[in-house]
Amino acid sequence: MEPRKARFVTCLQLVLVLVSRSEDQDGGWRSSADPSLDDGGRCNIEVLDSDEVSYSDFMNRFAYSRPVILRGLTDNTKFRQLCTKQNLLQEYGDLTVRLSTANTYSYKKDTLYFFGDNNFMEWNDLFSQYHPPPFTLPQTTGAYSFGIAGAGTGVPFHWHGPGYSEVIYGRKRWFLYPPEQEPHFHPNVSTLSWVTHTYPSLPLEEAPLECTIRPGEVLFFPDRWWHATLNLDTSVFISTFLG
Repeated sequence: MEPRKARFVTCLQLVLVLVSRSEDQDGGWRSSADPSLDDGGRCNIEVLDSDEVSYSDFMNRFAYSRPVILRGLTDNTKFRQLCTKQNLLQEYGDLTVRLSTANTYSYKKDTLYFFGDNNFMEWNDLFSQYHPPPFTLPQTTGAYSFGIAGAGTGVPFHWHGPGYSEVIYGRKRWFLYPPEQEPHFHPNVSTLSWVTHTYPSLPLEEAPLECTIRPGEVLFFPDRWWHATLNLDTSVFISTFLG
């Protein structure tokens, strides 16, 4: 083989390896190219490895009082493999999905994403491979909401019953307030706008609990806690609502 051709083949092999590694890390979902979304912010929510907390600990310390992030609580390796961009397009590319802004009123901004509104007959094969967090609350059952969202999208502040959120690919930044502390926000303003214009000027006593969760981490939020989210990358995620 000629030296020049050999160098070309070697470079091509290196490119293929790098692409393969990138696909393995982000599932083919493009990360954010927006420098303003690079900062995951601070984390003032307790983060625990699953072997550091028992079900009894969870019930006594967190279930009805405050959020917690648990690492290694679930093993969704198979589900993660099924959620690569290539596989989802292959298996579900012909489905019609409804996009949402999640805001109270309609407005023209590029924050549309797919979340909830899952037809369980169509998505059942995928959901059957998901292992939800094992810590459940008494007299509740879990309901899944699966989503795919671009960088910069998110859900503005709202509240509902308790639940979990797990990121499969990407990064999702969370902001939370206890039920008695309603945050200041406009119902028709995106989370990105709130983070850009309101968040930096909040006095210390009005600062939220916050953290960015990544693949392999599960966030639990108690009943009626206010929360908003901001996807820092193109994210694939699933929530388990306990009701």
